[in-house]
Amino acid sequence: MKFILERERLLKPLQQVTSLLGGRPMLPILANLLLQVDKGCLLLTSTDLEMEMVSRVALHSAHACGTTTVPARKFFDICRGLPEGAAITVTLEGERMLIRSGRSRYSLSTLAASDFPNLDDWDSEVEFTLSQSILKRLIESTQFSMAHQDVRYYLNGMLFETKGEELCTVATDGHRLALCAMSVGEAMPSHSVIVPRKGVMELVRMLDSCVNPVTLQIGRNNIRASVGDYIFTSKLVDGCFPDYRRVLPSNPDKILEAECDVLKQAFARAAILSNEKFRGVRLYLSTNQLKINANNPEEEEAEEILDVDYQGSEIEIGFNVSYVLDVLNTLKCEKVQLLLTDGMSSVQIADSNCHAAVYVVMPMRL
Repeated sequence: MKFILERERLLKPLQQVTSLLGGRPMLPILANLLLQVDKGCLLLTSTDLEMEMVSRVALHSAHACGTTTVPARKFFDICRGLPEGAAITVTLEGERMLIRSGRSRYSLSTLAASDFPNLDDWDSEVEFTLSQSILKRLIESTQFSMAHQDVRYYLNGMLFETKGEELCTVATDGHRLALCAMSVGEAMPSHSVIVPRKGVMELVRMLDSCVNPVTLQIGRNNIRASVGDYIFTSKLVDGCFPDYRRVLPSNPDKILEAECDVLKQAFARAAILSNEKFRGVRLYLSTNQLKINANNPEEEEAEEILDVDYQGSEIEIGFNVSYVLDVLNTLKCEKVQLLLTDGMSSVQIADSNCHAAVYVVMPMRL
């Protein structure tokens, strides 16, 4: 096996595939990359048994077909450390892989490619293509609400749901819920799967906002995303996601509208003197006015009074200020709507002009 590549053409694919690997792999082979030279291209593959990333690099110079596995981190660090524009020659000699560039020479140990684990073959049940910008917005609008190491394992991920021409992403940790639905421009069968947290993070990382569309294939136990020269596959969470529609407030009759930035800054200032453990703030709503109160065990207190558009009855309700700020930081809109029912029910937050993304935050007893 032999190939020659410029440092810049090898570096980005290497970075993409090595990022998937964690600190301490269960098996020595999982710390390695699978290198395959065949039919004028180099394939780089990494896996942690739950996910797999494949990168394809076209070879324009003389090469020899073959396959092997090399330590991922060492190979990446060597290539990254070489000077810009360097030509890198990689040759497999026996059980060693030689890397040459100018007057630099490195010899890496290898493991047999036959020992490298592959995800089992699977059939996709739903397949569609959408733009990177749509998929990126769907994920970034909801990912902050995913649970982290929750015993309810099905919450440690994101629901991907297809219905008609819409792809919907939903995430919740039991205290707040984020939902975003957008049209992909083609009819799809109804299907829903849970993508694990790490899979979601890797998926959004491979989206580089260029013109290449994303092809998503969803199977019974796997999801695959193909973008340009990259193919990412992840196993799915085997569980039942809670019925998120039941969490949405059914008939919120009190609507508060305010400028998103003004509201965000007021909550951020009040949060400074909130209880560091519980992060609670109290909201008092009256005609065209919102008062935000926060205090802590040191008996320090913050009060913010804002002019808002609100015509409902007076209401008092408490929230975790971090959850509200997460929503307002994600929305990035001019005006925001808060839809309430009473002081004991959850609040629904959305952009006043676009309801593609909807957020629900549970109240707190203060």
